[in-house]
Amino acid sequence: MKRLLKYTLILLALLVIFVVSVDMWVTYTVKQQLYDDIQTIGHRKVGLLLGTSKYVAGGRVNLYYKYRIEAAVALYNAGKIDFILVSGDNRKENYNEPWTMKKDLEAAGIPPGRIILDYAGFRTLDSILRSSAVFEAGSIIVISQRFHNERALFIANRKSINAIAYNAQDPPQHLQVKVMIREKLARVKMLLDLVFNKQPKFYGDKVMIEDTSTVPVQDTVMVAE
Repeated sequence: MKRLLKYTLILLALLVIFVVSVDMWVTYTVKQQLYDDIQTIGHRKVGLLLGTSKYVAGGRVNLYYKYRIEAAVALYNAGKIDFILVSGDNRKENYNEPWTMKKDLEAAGIPPGRIILDYAGFRTLDSILRSSAVFEAGSIIVISQRFHNERALFIANRKSINAIAYNAQDPPQHLQVKVMIREKLARVKMLLDLVFNKQPKFYGDKVMIEDTSTVPVQDTVMVAE
């Protein structure tokens, strides 16, 4: 029994070391691609806005959502991006991250024709790979909080996708604890996905990123079938 306990503790210690090492590796390798100052980030045609839910339990507005919207609007208004590719989850009939974000971007003054929707961004991996393979975005600015941007950039680098990131504001620290724990585990899952060459759930037809206000609605297909 003592030997079993000893080996169990050793295994747990090694697991913790592995998780922490992956977390630090991801953070270190992408640090030169992250920007907090909107004045210093370069121009890219497309800003990839990573989706999240607008509300959390209890009906309170999700600050991660709020600050991502604000960051995307700030980049557009500063002339740093020409289009916003909103990539999020739409797998349930009553849950549509891209459409919800589109409405709030429009309410903040972003022209509807400058917002492109990717309804098949079920995971960060899907969003990053589809931005290149489906939307042919080329060089992108990823828009999310720093921790999320780090993981997104790591994926982009491993897939030879030219990307930098603009860090949206973080919520207060007391709201970040659970998210940070999940993030460390998500980075391990991400690494396994990359090792085993995990692909997006959908690819579908290519979609040209252009001002959709000049394109007939029926010709603007944004959902991967």
